[in-house]
Amino acid sequence: MNGAKMSCRCGVDVHAHVIPGEFPTYLGGVTPAGWPAMAPADACHRHVMIDGKNYRTVSDKCWTTSRRLADFEAMGLVLQAVSPMPELLSYWLAPATGAQLVRFLNEQIAGMVAESGGQLVGLGAVPLQDMALAIRELHYLKDSLGFSGVEIGSNINGIVVGDPRLDPFFEACEALDMAVFVHALRPTGMNRLVGPPPLQQVLAYPTDVGLAAASVLTGNLMTRRPKLRLAFSHGGGTLAMLLPRLEQAMSVFPALRDSVNRSPTEQARELFYDTLVFDAPTLQHLVRTFGASQLMLGTDYPFNFHEPQPVARIEQAGFDGNVAEQLLQANARRFLGLGVSIPENTP
Repeated sequence: MNGAKMSCRCGVDVHAHVIPGEFPTYLGGVTPAGWPAMAPADACHRHVMIDGKNYRTVSDKCWTTSRRLADFEAMGLVLQAVSPMPELLSYWLAPATGAQLVRFLNEQIAGMVAESGGQLVGLGAVPLQDMALAIRELHYLKDSLGFSGVEIGSNINGIVVGDPRLDPFFEACEALDMAVFVHALRPTGMNRLVGPPPLQQVLAYPTDVGLAAASVLTGNLMTRRPKLRLAFSHGGGTLAMLLPRLEQAMSVFPALRDSVNRSPTEQARELFYDTLVFDAPTLQHLVRTFGASQLMLGTDYPFNFHEPQPVARIEQAGFDGNVAEQLLQANARRFLGLGVSIPENTP
């Protein structure tokens, strides 16, 4: 496959985001801190405003389905799973307020999915700051909206993914056969960065994702929930580099050996990861570390810092046809609970 143009538009992107063109007025008294709003920027862009400050300037591809679908051909995509911009998960809002906001987001996503003619699938949001409300919204996503899964943050107000306090939620996801996509959110270590604010996305996000994924291994989550389909953004962040240390530590520290039920590497090869690492050698290393069956296309579309040529990136990595097919679509379809399709040939 090296040097040849791929003959199919077949990619399934599991990591892409939605922001509504407008946010509703808060259905209550005084608008709470953290409630988002939109402000005009230019003909094609708007500012996401949080507490009167511009959090991010985004294009209309975030909310206009036709504009999003128009980019599929150039990207090599046939299907995309869409989820909210992570900051909109809003775990820091009061539970009832957060539930109101994510319900609006979920219905906006459902509208885009309906408009897409089968080219978009939904990954919704739940108010995980309240377990009962989160599970109730999870049922709504499954039963009323027909979504394939849910997006959650790498931490819930500091509670990491592998913390047993989140077990009831993951038990419900397993029972409902809902995929879970973990995205970096309000990462730790921001005080150690030297440079401008975008370094949060560049450096702190993969660090937080790596720690979140490691907590799943050391917390034995997959031992308790073996049927859970759990994926991590940004290639699992730092996890691939942490795994050899975890394996070596199992033979050095009795406390770790006693608390971790199975080999960290064995557990890691049961999780899913996106391919959003911007580098062929790194992608090759992830396939060797996690297995060709566990990597899926991810783009972070439509933000500026995204992968514009995800299918070409797989091609450049030089994988054989079977591995490429898994990374391009088969693994994502399995993660999302969809049937595996034959790639669509293009002229």
